[in-house]
Amino acid sequence: MNQNSSLVISIAVAVVLAIAIAIFLASRKSSGKKQNVAAPMTPTKVSEPAVQIPAQQVEAPKVEVNPVSLAEIPGTVESKQVPADVPESMEGRRLKLRERLGRSQGSLGQVFRQTFSGSTISDDAWQDLEDTLIMADLGVSAATGIVEILKSVVKKSGATSANELHEIAKTELIKLVDGGFDRTMHVDRHPDRPAVFLTVGVNGTGKTTTTGKLARMLSAQDKDVLLGAADTFRAAAAEQLTTWGDRVGVPVIRGAEGSDPASVAFESVTAGQDQEVDVVLIDTAGRLHTKQGLMDELGKVYRVAGKLGGVDEVLLVIDATTGQNGLTQAKVFSEVVPVTGVVLSKLDGTAKGGIIVAIQDALGVPVKLVGLGEGPDDLAPFNATDFVSGLLS
Repeated sequence: MNQNSSLVISIAVAVVLAIAIAIFLASRKSSGKKQNVAAPMTPTKVSEPAVQIPAQQVEAPKVEVNPVSLAEIPGTVESKQVPADVPESMEGRRLKLRERLGRSQGSLGQVFRQTFSGSTISDDAWQDLEDTLIMADLGVSAATGIVEILKSVVKKSGATSANELHEIAKTELIKLVDGGFDRTMHVDRHPDRPAVFLTVGVNGTGKTTTTGKLARMLSAQDKDVLLGAADTFRAAAAEQLTTWGDRVGVPVIRGAEGSDPASVAFESVTAGQDQEVDVVLIDTAGRLHTKQGLMDELGKVYRVAGKLGGVDEVLLVIDATTGQNGLTQAKVFSEVVPVTGVVLSKLDGTAKGGIIVAIQDALGVPVKLVGLGEGPDDLAPFNATDFVSGLLS
């Protein structure tokens, strides 16, 4: 083997040894790393100290509230006000009725005074009296009957003086007008609920005004009253009744314009029960007696208002100046709701009073109240003696 071959072999051996050493060292290094790997650490929860935030004084924002009457909010109770003046007593109202009728220049009162002013009564005088009674809306049958009764009584009595004839006529007329009716109204609270009134009638008879005046009259008798504005069709009606409530000093329940009147009636009775008032007066919308749909709605108002115990009074308001048409109205309304009494409005010096007898005879329902004018106290309980005495005074 020559010298060059030996050199090549030596270099190859050196390379092999170097590679072997490198592999050995790499293996040692890898093994060392595996032995030095630490076990994974379990994370520790660290509670952060609570941060104390200093309290700040925050001033509440100021809100400007516009004053709104509770009466403007549907279904709410108007706060009770103090009446501006003192209502007239019942006795004062009765005296006013007699005085108003006594000053009357109407044909009915005049003819009665003329007929019974002398010592004898002629056939012409009797005929004039009958004609006057017919024109006073008494009706032909009733007028003829009255004259025949008066003729018979005068003949049997043998009276000849004007005073005697006057007293006979007065006594018989009182009997006729009175009719033996009970004219009292249920104004006392029941053990568990208030007395409930409905005022009904056609447009323009003065229902809302009558309702307000009645509240004032009952207040004069120390009754706690609540008004219900169930006329939701006429915007001015609720405002008018609210004005009466302020004037008399009683709360008012009203609904939004166009709302269900039966709901307002029910809310009124409920509020009256909660407040333990004596009487709830519910004003209903005026309606033509010829409109069946509106009359059916009135029947619904009556039924709903009576759900908490019943309706004590249904007062039909009739304009005294409408004559026999008022009798037709009364008949139709009495077929829809059980009318318990009639309020004859506008019975001033020019009105015809004969309708009182006609209505009572036709319906068997008494006239309970009469309206005498526009004043707040121009509403009085009807009394046959006062009425006739006023006419013949």
